[in-house]
Amino acid sequence: MAQPASRRPFTTPEPARTVVAEAVRLAPTLQTVLRIGTGLLFLQHGLQKMFGLLGGKAVPLASLLGVAGILELVGGLLLVVGLFTRPVAAVLALEMVAATVIAHAPRGGWPIQNGAELPLLYALIFAFLAASGAGPASADAVISTRRMRTRR
Repeated sequence: MAQPASRRPFTTPEPARTVVAEAVRLAPTLQTVLRIGTGLLFLQHGLQKMFGLLGGKAVPLASLLGVAGILELVGGLLLVVGLFTRPVAAVLALEMVAATVIAHAPRGGWPIQNGAELPLLYALIFAFLAASGAGPASADAVISTRRMRTRR
């Protein structure tokens, strides 16, 4: 005799289980893609500030924008390689929060009004990377694997 619908245990339908399993399997690869893509996009801001490339204007190194340019260029490169990902991402997240407060918030209350959507999106991505790390295809993973081998 079949149980009434209210008493049947909940089970995920087979197609949904397949999608979830595939998403779990792809997560480390997508984490790596997110890290590399974000690093490549972010370092472009550093290239603008440091060298005046890509439609930017070079700024003095001894200024807030100069420090931001150094962080963006070096931090972006380190993210692309996946070296020191957690601390670099934490510093860059703080930089993006500071950019929002210093440069964008005075222009209006909402990010859509003051142009802070991009730095806030970067801050969220960097917070994720600071918490989760670089992923499997990274210098951090290579270093960690070598350390594990030498300890044995």
